[in-house]
Amino acid sequence: MSLFIASPASAHCEIPCGIYGDETRFTMLEEDITTVEKSMKLIVELSKDGGKNANQLVRWINNKEKHADLIQETVSQYFMTQRIKPAEENKQEEYKKYMEKLTLLHEMLIYAMKSKQTTDLANVEKLRALVSSFKASYLGTMDKK
Repeated sequence: MSLFIASPASAHCEIPCGIYGDETRFTMLEEDITTVEKSMKLIVELSKDGGKNANQLVRWINNKEKHADLIQETVSQYFMTQRIKPAEENKQEEYKKYMEKLTLLHEMLIYAMKSKQTTDLANVEKLRALVSSFKASYLGTMDKK
C-alpha cells in the first residue's frame, strides 16, 4: 500500500515556464482585494450578533485571511522573485524604476497584512490604489520581449 500526501497546487512555480501572465496576476490581485473587502463587511455585520452567527463569522474571517495571504503570495512569489529584475545602482534611471516597484510591492505586503489584522476598509482602498500604481509602473516600464 502506498501513501500519497497531496500538497496544494501553488498559483505559480519558480521555474521559467512562461505559462503565467502578468495581466492574469493583476486580475487575481483585484479579485482577492474585492474578496477581502466583502469579507470585512460581512464580519462587521455578523459580529452584531456573534453568538447566533459564530459559524459564518469564523468562515468569513478565514476567507479574509486566505485572500490576504494570496495577495502576499502573488506579490512576493510572482512579482518580487520572478518578474522584477534588480537594477544596478550606477544606472540611475533603471535603479529609480526598480526601487519604485519594490517600494510599491512592499507597501502592498504591508496593507495585505493590515487587512488581516483589522476590518478597516481604508486598508482595502490603499491596497487598490497600490495595485493600480504598481500596475502602471510595471506595465509602463516592463521590457518587451
